[in-house]
Amino acid sequence: MACTNCSTGTKDGTPRGCKNNGTCGTDSCNKLTVFDWLSNMNLPNGEVAFDCVEIRFKNGRKEFYRNTENLTLSIGDVVATEASPGHDVGIITLTGELVRIQMKKKGVDFKGEVPKIYRKASQKDIDIWSDARDKEEPMKVKAREIAIRLKLEMKISDIEFQGDGSKAIFYYTANDRVDFRQLIKEFAQSFKTRIEMKQVGFRQEAARLGGIGSCGRELCCSTWLTDFRSVNTSAARYQQLSLNPQKLAGQCGKLKCCLNYELDTYLDALKDFPEFETKLHTEKGDAICQKQDIFKGLMWFAYTDNFANWHVLKIEHVKEIVALNKEKKRATSLEDYALEIAALPEKDFNNAMGQESLTRFDQPKKKKKPTKKKKPDNATTTNTQIKKPTIIIKNDAKK
Repeated sequence: MACTNCSTGTKDGTPRGCKNNGTCGTDSCNKLTVFDWLSNMNLPNGEVAFDCVEIRFKNGRKEFYRNTENLTLSIGDVVATEASPGHDVGIITLTGELVRIQMKKKGVDFKGEVPKIYRKASQKDIDIWSDARDKEEPMKVKAREIAIRLKLEMKISDIEFQGDGSKAIFYYTANDRVDFRQLIKEFAQSFKTRIEMKQVGFRQEAARLGGIGSCGRELCCSTWLTDFRSVNTSAARYQQLSLNPQKLAGQCGKLKCCLNYELDTYLDALKDFPEFETKLHTEKGDAICQKQDIFKGLMWFAYTDNFANWHVLKIEHVKEIVALNKEKKRATSLEDYALEIAALPEKDFNNAMGQESLTRFDQPKKKKKPTKKKKPDNATTTNTQIKKPTIIIKNDAKK
């Protein structure tokens, strides 16, 4: 949930709720939000409200806590929660029966031990919490400088202070195992606080930091996507996408998660298609597949001795020819079944930088010889015929 007083009572548009100098869409205010569609429904008589709530911390990190003190809590309240050691400060994002469903979805046993809520955050708790948040950015810059000086192959992506300021969690990414024993010693000496190192994956890092994707919208992992499934290059092949790493990779450097969104639809459509390696045997010669159009149900075939001409066939006609080949019979030719015959375009090279050679600037340009102007035969000019041009200067400025 966004802060209730972000945009109210300000002159320059600076929010005073989360103090991130942005909008409600930044700093995880709207990240992974859940709409409470049971908020207007009353519990049956004799039923007790669910005693667990969902609390959001920095960058969309959410945890479940038990309301043991029976506090009157609502979405958007700032509370102090149990931590080890000390306490943490977070914002309530969900209450009621939907929390039970969320805990089942996340695999959290609500009947077991769940951390508890101490109290609603006082003004002193909020001041300490906001002061700790202000230290995170300069602390991250200095921490990165120390890691570079120690020549560690790791990247410190973010720092999160505990609500009481007693502990700082350093989130980092690394390809291999990192020995950061010396790093922790220098961190403890420089920052004078308890240090905890936590490794996250590249997809989790992008989800924590957020951003705008190539589609123009916020990243799926930072808005609604919670489970990160593995993405293979076969997903791009099934959808007939060019295997260009710059286009297929997201901001995390891995393959985009959206490649899996329509994969099942493509796989269902490809069930009606013959295999791409299908070879058609005709009396005119053998033909192999060159291209498929999943949406129109078409396949392009070319003879093995003439790849310049492609024959467009419907998948029904391809299946007919395959059935004939299974009976050890050959079709007459592809032209009898083809919708059209498309020829490959000729590859003409055009010099985009200019039609001259690359050494066109090496040779000096030849100077053109001045040409003499011929006087007309009847050019009898006199002093009275030549008029000097008059120059008029206007000064519009006021004196």
